[in-house]
Amino acid sequence: MSEGNRHGKNLRPILNSDMIRTVFSDRARTNLLKKHEQSAISWLVQRIPSFITSNMLTAIGLFGSLIVATSFILATYFSRSFLLCGLLGFLIGWFGDSLDGRLAYYRNKPRKKYGFTLDITIDWISIIIIGLAYIIYAEGIWELFGYGFVVMYGWEMIIALIRYKITGKYSIDSGKLGPTEARIIICAIMIAEVFLPGSLNYSAGFVVIVLFVVNIIDTRHLLSVADDIDKQELKEKS
Repeated sequence: MSEGNRHGKNLRPILNSDMIRTVFSDRARTNLLKKHEQSAISWLVQRIPSFITSNMLTAIGLFGSLIVATSFILATYFSRSFLLCGLLGFLIGWFGDSLDGRLAYYRNKPRKKYGFTLDITIDWISIIIIGLAYIIYAEGIWELFGYGFVVMYGWEMIIALIRYKITGKYSIDSGKLGPTEARIIICAIMIAEVFLPGSLNYSAGFVVIVLFVVNIIDTRHLLSVADDIDKQELKEKS
């Protein structure tokens, strides 16, 4: 029996190259794992049960962040080995966060403004939750890196929104580094902390410094782009 006969009229269309472009049409991606990530997402959206909605996936993504935060708290009061639970949390977070909007586009039911607003809000809440949990885990002056991480990530989100405002193009990546790459790096840092206690503090400091440098570079670039646009508009008016 053919695939179509087995599933009958409930069979969803198989993604071709044009449909893939449609599913990812609302944002430009430049991250290192772009090709592999989009292939995985394209495969997954075709297999999400019909009763699961984009909002449910957003909630699943937030639940993943709660698991990451919980892993830090459990590691603080019981055993560092609980940090490994954070890996599952990041995987669940990636699943929900990456598929919620893509599922809406695949089903041809995108709510661009609603989805954009909800996505930004949940991302910010997730970062705050994880940052606060790290502050609980860290000791002494190292707690400042948890605060610094929240601030740097917030700055990065502001840069993305400003870029969208002045160019009309929304991107969640900073060059070759995107949320997926960031999740993988943090997972590696958490694994290292289990086997090398204390390494997380230095790694967190390094990440905050890198984010600070990247944000400075991106901000300078945006200022240059905005200045060019302003000059061009003034030239056209004159």
